[in-house]
Amino acid sequence: MSDLAPESPDTEEPATDISDVIQEARLWRDEGWTARIIKNDDDDGWAVEMTREGEREPTLIGPWTMGRDKKNPKPMDKNAFNTLVKTASEFRRRSEQQLHAQLHKHVSVDGPDGSIKVTLDIVPDDDFPYADLKAWDDMGEMVAKVQVAPNFKLSAASAERWVEGGYRKPTSG
Repeated sequence: MSDLAPESPDTEEPATDISDVIQEARLWRDEGWTARIIKNDDDDGWAVEMTREGEREPTLIGPWTMGRDKKNPKPMDKNAFNTLVKTASEFRRRSEQQLHAQLHKHVSVDGPDGSIKVTLDIVPDDDFPYADLKAWDDMGEMVAKVQVAPNFKLSAASAERWVEGGYRKPTSG
């Protein structure tokens, strides 16, 4: 009988199975990422694409170094792969932050009883996109909420008009 407990099926993120790891000259797969060295269609050189496991499109595509023969690509190695994973992960994080900033905006304006924080949360649904316009008081309590068009332009002026108008659904931004 073994002293080792069986692996729990409830682990949050399974480690990469050793059979999933590939370390070839033009293809590396590890740590949830795949690096593939491809012919650069724009010139005579090579490129590398980094794709996150489970995604169809690459997160990052960049130039790749030529080998010593000036014809074939330099083979992938662990250090290059680790650098690419770090770069692709950072690019992905910045893209997610940018998307979040585009979909969630806020301004603060003066209301009759103090400062009012007005938020706009866009829901980019393919069929029925919309946005929620909300007002929050100093205590963090929501005082109003209306649904508006996803292209509503939130600004200090549009927020002031909404607050001064008694939180009625705005006709435009």
